[in-house]
Amino acid sequence: MLHFVGGFVIGLLTGAVLSLYKRTSRTQENGQGHRAQLEELSKLTGRLAHEIKNPLSTIKINLELVSEELEISGQARSGQAGGRRDEPGLARASRKIAVIQKETDRLAHILEGFLRYIDRTELQLASTDVNELVGDMIDFYSPQAYSRSVTIRQSLHPEPLVCKVDADMVKQVMLNLFINAQQAMSDGGELMVKTQRQDKEAIIEISDTGHGIAPERLPQIFDAYHSSRPRGSGMGLPTAKKIVDTHKGTISVNSEPGKGTSFTIRLPLQVS
Repeated sequence: MLHFVGGFVIGLLTGAVLSLYKRTSRTQENGQGHRAQLEELSKLTGRLAHEIKNPLSTIKINLELVSEELEISGQARSGQAGGRRDEPGLARASRKIAVIQKETDRLAHILEGFLRYIDRTELQLASTDVNELVGDMIDFYSPQAYSRSVTIRQSLHPEPLVCKVDADMVKQVMLNLFINAQQAMSDGGELMVKTQRQDKEAIIEISDTGHGIAPERLPQIFDAYHSSRPRGSGMGLPTAKKIVDTHKGTISVNSEPGKGTSFTIRLPLQVS
């Protein structure tokens, strides 16, 4: 219930933000007024998320305390004559609390994703070789890939691809795509990472040999709260797109069910 209510409220306000944004983009007159409304609504949704986090943290703490009390009570009753008859009831209560704890953790995860999505932190731009950045992320993720029977294959451009980027944010984009790829290959597979240069752009291509994405889902793949996984937050790809857009780049997807998915990131090369 917590997951449903929290997700519904945040999703509703996010939809309002996106709807207003689209109207702003289509309207030429009074553009400043629409942008001001969008900024204000974004602030309000951010405040809402923070306000939900506070009681949520209190709920989580109290659930942990109740769970501990039940465990202590169960141990005490099991030591008393006839106490074991109460243990099934305590066990059921403990399982129900565990379910609620899982849902509160899930809601907290949704809120964190939402706050990252609306975050307007200024970019910390620096001249960065995309090849080095990609190499660092491959080294970082390799142990996780190995543990999931995923083989990483890389093919990097032979010359430096220098872009003016916020390295941490671009790494976040790649990490999201690595995780998506790994989750699409539940029985293992190959994760291919390639960089190249086309005209004035550096290109990062991340492909997998997973189950692929159905054609009807592709148009919504970057929409907020759109996820094919039952427990997915639906914010990873929208956040990735927002970061790439902020860098004046583009991200696109190509997928074939049963064969895999490929994401292509294009970033402007630094002008000499």
